[in-house]
Amino acid sequence: MRTKEETVQIVQRLKEAYPLAICSLDYDHAWQLLVSVRLSAQCTDARVNIVTKELFAEYPTLEALAGAGADAIEAIIRPCGLGHSKARDLAAMSRMLVEEYGGRVPQAMEDLLRLPGVGRKSANLIRGDIFHLPAVVADTHCIRMANRLGFVEDCTDPVKVEKALAAVLPPEESNDYCHRCVLHGRAVCTARKAKCDACCLADLCPTARAALA
Repeated sequence: MRTKEETVQIVQRLKEAYPLAICSLDYDHAWQLLVSVRLSAQCTDARVNIVTKELFAEYPTLEALAGAGADAIEAIIRPCGLGHSKARDLAAMSRMLVEEYGGRVPQAMEDLLRLPGVGRKSANLIRGDIFHLPAVVADTHCIRMANRLGFVEDCTDPVKVEKALAAVLPPEESNDYCHRCVLHGRAVCTARKAKCDACCLADLCPTARAALA
């Protein structure tokens, strides 16, 4: 585990390298972010943004999406993969938001987790990006970097990684830190072969130090 002092250094380095910590999914409303993050499972954010542009043009309101039905939704979102299950979840999720939450995306974790297709990663993204609450989004980039940086050891369990990071990250930095992990994970700390010689965290990262030794 890293200490809180070491963590602050890591957070600051990433902040300097990636000043704009923004979500790579395009959305204008909270419900659209929920839709996009469900579509992002086993699909690139770039493709999701192409598909949701058409989806949101066809169904510009949550109420319109709730009335669309799974088959109509699937016809549009099929390029994202897993079209049947994603369409089923989106149809049920939008109906629940309209019928039980008055057309508003809830803030509480327990309410978000009630929504079909919404897990902790999605719920934390909503809590962080929409409600500006402390949140750790343990996606593949965040998990990979958590292991390489020594926050966890040989752990791919998203919940365990989330809890490990939440214990040491400054709460006000946690959501932006995860967005920066996505940016750094794509540009430098890649899955196949990390570019440790070009990494702003190299001297703080045990994996990089071993690779460069």
